[in-house]
Amino acid sequence: MDLRLALHELEAAHGLDDGASRRLQALAGLGDEPRALKRWLPLGLAVLAAALLGLGLIFWIAANWETLGRFGRFAVLQGAIVAMGIGALARPAWRAPLALVVLLATGALFAYFGQTYQTGADPWQLFALWAALALPLALAVRSDLLWAPWTLVAFVAIALWIHAHTGHRWRVEPDDLAVHLLGWAAAGAIVLAMSALARRFTGAGVWALRTAVTLAVVVIASTALAGLFSRSVATHYGFGLLVLAALAAAFVPRRSFDVFALSAVALGLNTLAVAGLGRLLFENAHGDPIGRLFLLGALAAGMLAASVNGVLRLARAHAAAEGATA
Repeated sequence: MDLRLALHELEAAHGLDDGASRRLQALAGLGDEPRALKRWLPLGLAVLAAALLGLGLIFWIAANWETLGRFGRFAVLQGAIVAMGIGALARPAWRAPLALVVLLATGALFAYFGQTYQTGADPWQLFALWAALALPLALAVRSDLLWAPWTLVAFVAIALWIHAHTGHRWRVEPDDLAVHLLGWAAAGAIVLAMSALARRFTGAGVWALRTAVTLAVVVIASTALAGLFSRSVATHYGFGLLVLAALAAAFVPRRSFDVFALSAVALGLNTLAVAGLGRLLFENAHGDPIGRLFLLGALAAGMLAASVNGVLRLARAHAAAEGATA
């Protein structure tokens, strides 16, 4: 329950006057500084500064494109990577933000190299190389500040790889099933690497995991939906349901439980299920569609309510189990 709302209920129940209400709020610490502010505010400002520095470097090069010349552009990008890398080694307190600048500058360097020399490589190769070369950096820093953006880069590489191997089109055809399944497997591997099971080796935290799960659900659910609404329902839809169900089951045990991740997967499953029911109810249907639409809405609401109830029950059960073992 919200603390402020609980205090208002106590004030109303006991008929407290203004002075007593203020004393009650002071005892509850309602006007105090949040406990986590001293820890998270400097970290948040450091992350914002690193992101602005990295993006500012890219925009500055773009604004001075003609002035710098080819050698100057490479020198600025490589110099930034070296300088920020040395700073990350020398100052442990600044390690994660400076490493984030290194990650951004590395991507800018690869993009400029590909634009300058026109190697003919597919875009997915640039992002894959970026993720591969930034992997030792993320493993060394062991922070969500690196793992979360690294996860985004890796998923862009997966999406572009799928696009390149399906005729450079965002298509979902029966012949493309193997390509999509390989992409889903790569997405699942990243989710596993960001999970609590691998945290001992990677140091990845909860935000890297949630980023990976969210992107995996988007990749799988969007492909499965495209398969559902193709002329004849593609096999991708059934595989999408199975893969998301397996992913949901992986987050049920207490060791790997995460309420956000399980909720995201449940939302993806609900979306696919409701879309499948919609096609089943409306395809080749005759007569008044209002009843079918009402039935679909009722089923969607029921499935969503059941999903929310199940996630909350699991969260309470795991919290009670942790409290009992503490």
